[in-house]
Amino acid sequence: MTGASRAAPQRLRWSTFAAPSRFYALARALEPWCWAVAAALAAAGLYIGFFVAPTDATQGDSYRIIFIHVPAAWMSMVVYLAMAFWAAVGWLLNARMASMFARALAPTGAMFTFVALWTGALWGKPTWGTWWVWDARLTSELILLFLYLGFIALVASIDDLRRGDKAGALLALVGVVNIPIIYFSVRWWNTLHQGATISMTAAPKMASTMLTAMLLMTFSFWAYTFAIAFSRARAEVLEREAGSDWVRELLARGKETK
Repeated sequence: MTGASRAAPQRLRWSTFAAPSRFYALARALEPWCWAVAAALAAAGLYIGFFVAPTDATQGDSYRIIFIHVPAAWMSMVVYLAMAFWAAVGWLLNARMASMFARALAPTGAMFTFVALWTGALWGKPTWGTWWVWDARLTSELILLFLYLGFIALVASIDDLRRGDKAGALLALVGVVNIPIIYFSVRWWNTLHQGATISMTAAPKMASTMLTAMLLMTFSFWAYTFAIAFSRARAEVLEREAGSDWVRELLARGKETK
């Protein structure tokens, strides 16, 4: 078998995976399950976090905001990395579906970043005595919010979709440098923000019920991210592929109500 004949099936598999019509069908099938998983895990996580986990000896019940704050902060960084990855794939491989998925992830990442900042302020008031300090961790997280908003504004301001995708990918890739700054800020600088409670190299510094609630909320946020990204990506596909035969056939059958 020649090199050209071996490469052909690989191109076919990539083309099949990246086809908007196939992605649309897959996302439509998975989206309800993601919503269900997100709701179930959130209900379990909030119940354990607010009603089962013990009261903290130092902070009292005010610490319970950690069950929303920490998963949101984690997701703000993870979603940005995912957005930058798919934006880069779309740019370098000219994969339209990857660029559309990057656009779909951006609002969710911005939302998680805002929630992390907001809940951090609510937690900081009773803990530090102030709503906000120009701490390295807080400041770099705020910069992350601006990066998300900048990406959203940039891709929306360019009428040419492909040019917008490329410009957004460049901004997203430049902004990746901020992620390690956020993560390692408590090690690199003397900050008010506490260090990592959960580490891959050490035992958790919290009760097992607290850890269970935090992980349940994290997985819930993961499932929510997939659900809402699938929903936005499907809408983006319908908008960009409006003139294609498969979209006209879909709408003609009455299977899409948007």
